[in-house]
Amino acid sequence: MRNQDDDQDEGTPEQEAPSERPNALTEGIRERLFKSRTLIISGGIDQQLVSNIIGQLLAMSAESEKPINMFVNSQGGHVESGDTIHDVIRFIKPKVRMIGTGWVASAGALIFVASPREERFCLPNTRFLLHQPAGGAGGTAADIAIEANEIIRMRGRINRIFMRETGQTLERIEKDTHRNFWLSAEEAVDYGLVSRIIQSVDELD
Repeated sequence: MRNQDDDQDEGTPEQEAPSERPNALTEGIRERLFKSRTLIISGGIDQQLVSNIIGQLLAMSAESEKPINMFVNSQGGHVESGDTIHDVIRFIKPKVRMIGTGWVASAGALIFVASPREERFCLPNTRFLLHQPAGGAGGTAADIAIEANEIIRMRGRINRIFMRETGQTLERIEKDTHRNFWLSAEEAVDYGLVSRIIQSVDELD
């Protein structure tokens, strides 16, 4: 996960810039997804995605309290953007069922655990990545020190979220996320990130 002001690579494949991200969903598909109460998070987590996703979440919440299905396939991105989506998922009344697919990494994993464990699912070939936030502060020594302290605070906050949502101890989370921590679908179930691995939409009912 990256601080909003950090544009450096974290050791995972680079994100597409918002202007380069292909718009694969036509307006007709978007309308069908909205009617079926389905959201897709795909690609890097940034402010452009935040605006789109929370707008749809709030609109769906206003329309009905029926469950929302959210598919997550993301390499992560800005921590603050992930925080916003995480908090709005917990803010609205409808329950949000998470379905991980492909990979659910970094800020994508932060969004994924916004739902209660019993509402977190993944497809069989999903991989998960947890790690500590990264920063790329420049400027004066004083500014760099301030940024370093903020990253430490951010890391502690995010680790406590994963502790709460997985049932692992804080010490275990801190140790595991010190470096890139990959989990298969089966390992994610054992770790407490996922409740069940599913292969069919029928298994959501």
